[in-house]
Amino acid sequence: MSALFVLAAPGAALAQEAVQADSAEQINVYGSPPADLTGLPEGPAIEGIISARSGGRMQVTGADETNTTVALSEGTEIRGRGGFLGMKRTPLAADALLNGLPVTVETVQWGGGLLASRIRLKDADLKTAAMIRSGTAQGFAEQSAATEALRGRMGDIDQYNVKRTTNVYFDTGKWQLSSAAASELCATVREAEATNNALLLVVGYTDSVGNEDYNQVLSERRAGRVVNYLQQQCRWAPYRMLTPTGMAEADPLADNETPEGRAQNRRVSVNILVSKAVDGLQ
Repeated sequence: MSALFVLAAPGAALAQEAVQADSAEQINVYGSPPADLTGLPEGPAIEGIISARSGGRMQVTGADETNTTVALSEGTEIRGRGGFLGMKRTPLAADALLNGLPVTVETVQWGGGLLASRIRLKDADLKTAAMIRSGTAQGFAEQSAATEALRGRMGDIDQYNVKRTTNVYFDTGKWQLSSAAASELCATVREAEATNNALLLVVGYTDSVGNEDYNQVLSERRAGRVVNYLQQQCRWAPYRMLTPTGMAEADPLADNETPEGRAQNRRVSVNILVSKAVDGLQ
């Protein structure tokens, strides 16, 4: 996926070229987006994550991998939701629209394209996206340290025999476990418990959607969610777990140019390992 945004100087024509995964069509929009959106024809509602942003344009990637580009104007209403039962709504500025942020966008039709009339998001998602953006937030310090620790240990991975690898899969931009994934994880633990001297190594991955920093954190969150479930729900002993890590877009299982391929790459791999020094010992 790639996107190129070209913004004209103030008062000049505004042009946009969006290159999408399934289309090379060029869309040109001329003029400045209006601040008063009254009377403009209603457009479709869009739900997904912000996957690109430049000036007055924003690209949203849906769960079906569809990319939609919308314009922003002074008339675009941006509101966060939080508080008790999510009832508190807070007006936000356009700089709150960060890459990786899940949003719901109401649109109107304008200039042959779409203009956002209202953008809604959750305050908790905004906080997470801001932490990802900064890259130095304290909330990710421990995860980063764990990642570096495992990368050092991964150099010794040839000291282990891989007995089995189970992959569980995730929706775009998400790290929640499906019921099917949860069942597979506990089944993997039962198999590992029946394997003498087994350890588990958990590695998270993403597809190619999103930037490198976001995908690194997303892959770590996926790995962390799997580790928590293995230990808390499947009762796998922490001392038999190698330090988990996220490898972002590295080592794809399939072609990232197709939705099917990207779906296979949004995964966490749970590897049953046995040290070569003790493999076969009872």
